[in-house]
Amino acid sequence: MLSRLSSPLRDFVLTKSGNPVNLLHSASRLFGGAVTTSPLGPLADGEHEVRGFATAEFAVGYFASSLAVRVGTAPGRDSYFVNLGLAGEISASSGGRQAVLGRTRAGVVNPGDAQELRPNRPGTRFLGLRIDAGVVRRELAALTGRPAGPAVRFDLPLDLSAPRGRAVKLLIGSLIEQLDSGDPLFQREELQRSQVRCIVTALLLAQSHTHTATLRDVPGTPHPRALRAAVAFVEAHLPEPISLGRIAEAAGCSARTISSAFREKLGTSPMAYVRDLRLDRIRHDILSTDDRIGDIAYRWGVTHLGRFAGEYRSRFGELPSATTRR
Repeated sequence: MLSRLSSPLRDFVLTKSGNPVNLLHSASRLFGGAVTTSPLGPLADGEHEVRGFATAEFAVGYFASSLAVRVGTAPGRDSYFVNLGLAGEISASSGGRQAVLGRTRAGVVNPGDAQELRPNRPGTRFLGLRIDAGVVRRELAALTGRPAGPAVRFDLPLDLSAPRGRAVKLLIGSLIEQLDSGDPLFQREELQRSQVRCIVTALLLAQSHTHTATLRDVPGTPHPRALRAAVAFVEAHLPEPISLGRIAEAAGCSARTISSAFREKLGTSPMAYVRDLRLDRIRHDILSTDDRIGDIAYRWGVTHLGRFAGEYRSRFGELPSATTRR
C-alpha cells in the first residue's frame, strides 16, 4: 500500500525549502525530540520537505531530504519509532544496531535510544511513525491478558516482505490514507487511536521483541469483549466525568464483573486505569504545550488539583511544576 502513496500527507506540509534548518526545526516539533545533523557540520544543499500530523499518542511524518540526521530522545517522553522507506535507502543505527532501510525493510527504534538516519542517495523519501510507549504497554497487556512487565524492546530490522511485516505496512498505509482522505470521519481521534492500536498489535505479533516468547504461550482470545468495550469507552470519554457505573454500562455487564475483568486481565481497577491514562495524557500536554497546568488537568477531566498533584508525583516521581521546567 505504501508503494502506491505518491504524495502522502499532502495536506500536512510543515516545511518545504532549500534551508535544511527548517527541516530540523519541523522534525523536532513533530516528534518532540532534538533533531540535529549527523555529524555536526556543513548542511546539505537541495530542497528539504517535511509533512506531518501529530496527536498525544502518535505522530507520523514524511521526509524528503538527503540530510543525515540524529534523532535524540525527548526528556520525559518514551516513544517507539517505525521508519519505512518510500524511495531510495537509509542507513539506520540505534542502540548499537544497524540496518539498511527501504521498501522491503523497516526499522523499529525503542524508547531511550537515539537514532541515526543517513540517506544513501539523493531523492530519498521515507515515513516515520512515533508511537507513545503507553500504547505499546497497553496493547501488550491486552494480548497477554496480564499486566505489562518490563518495557518491550524490539529488534531493529522489520522484514516488510514477510506476511506479518506486510500486515504492519498495510495498516500504516491505511492510517496515512485515512488522514489524506479529507473525510471528517477519519479526523476523529477515536478512529485514529483505534487504527494506531491495530498497528501496535500487528507490530507486537510480527516483530521479534523481548516479550515474543510470552505471546507465543498465550492461548485463545486475550481479552473478553466486555473489557475491550470498557477500555474503548474510557479512551473515547476521558475528558468527561467517568464513573464505574458508566464503564459497566458501556461494557454491558455489572460493575462487579467489569472490575474483576480489569483486575484479572490488566492488574488494576477500572478507576485506577482512568486515573493513570489521564495522568499520561496530562504529562504529554505539559511537555508539548505552553498551556497552564491547571488548564491541562481540567481538559482531561481532573476536578481536584490538590489530589491530582499527589497522584502525578506518585506516578512520575516529580510534581507537575517540575515537569514544566524540562
